[in-house]
Amino acid sequence: MSHNTGDEPASRATTQLEAFGLSTYAARTFVALVSLGDGTAQDVSDVSEVPRTRVYDAAAELRDRGLVDVQHSSPKRFVAISAETAGRRFKQDYVHRANELTDALDSLEPKTLSSEQRGVWTVTGRETITERLLSFIEEATDEIVYMTVEALLCEKLTDALRAASDRGVTIRVAGMSPAATAEIRQSIPNAEPFDSLWDWSDMPAGRLSMIDQEKTLASVLVDEDGTETSERRDETAIWGMGETNSLVMVLKAIFTWQLDGNRDD
Repeated sequence: MSHNTGDEPASRATTQLEAFGLSTYAARTFVALVSLGDGTAQDVSDVSEVPRTRVYDAAAELRDRGLVDVQHSSPKRFVAISAETAGRRFKQDYVHRANELTDALDSLEPKTLSSEQRGVWTVTGRETITERLLSFIEEATDEIVYMTVEALLCEKLTDALRAASDRGVTIRVAGMSPAATAEIRQSIPNAEPFDSLWDWSDMPAGRLSMIDQEKTLASVLVDEDGTETSERRDETAIWGMGETNSLVMVLKAIFTWQLDGNRDD
C-alpha cells in the first residue's frame, strides 16, 4: 500500500489521522486494517510500510484510542472499527477539544472588554479577514457600510449581512465594479445601495467597511505570484476600533462625505 501519492485515499486518510494525533505508524496501521478487514502484524506490515515489530506498538496505541480490537490468538490478530464509527469518534473528540479550548480561552479574557482598540492592526489571508469582518457584522447594532469587489463577496458574508438587516441594522452597500454591484443587489435585497464616487478599476482595492461608525476595516488584494485576476490574489487588511482610533476617524470621514446625502433622506 503506497502512501506517497497525495490524492490516494490511503494517503489522505493517513494524513488526517496524523492530524488527529496518531503517530505515523499507528495511522498507517489503522488504514491498513480498514482495508484488510482484519489481519496479523505481518499482514499489516506487508501493505503499510510499517515494520512488523512496530505494528504491535501501533496496535496498542490504536487500542488505547478505541480504534482497534485485539484477538489474543497466535499470532495476534487485529481488527479496526468501521470507518463510520471512526469518523464519528474523531468528530466527537474534535468538538470536545474545541469546546474545552473555547472555555479555557474565555476564562482568560478580561471580564470587561475595552471598546477602544488602540492602534491599527494588520491581518492577512482572505479567510482570516472574512472571519474578522464577520465578527464585526455579528456585533453590529445600528449601521453597516460595506464596499467590496465581487471576488470577496462570499456566501458567509451575505448571510451575515442579511441576518443583521433582519435584526434592524441598516445595511449600506456598494460594489467596486458593476459585477460586484449586481451581485450585492441580488444577494442582499433589503440593503440600501449607493454608488461609489471613485473609480476602482485600476486599484488593488479589496473591501472597505465601517460598522456602527466605530469599527473599520480596509483591505487590498496582493499580487504575490504574478497573476492579474482578483480571484487568485491574496488579501491584506488593516482594521481598528474605537471612536478615537485613527483608522476609524479617517474612514468615518470618507464614508460620511460619501453617504451624507443618503443619511439625510
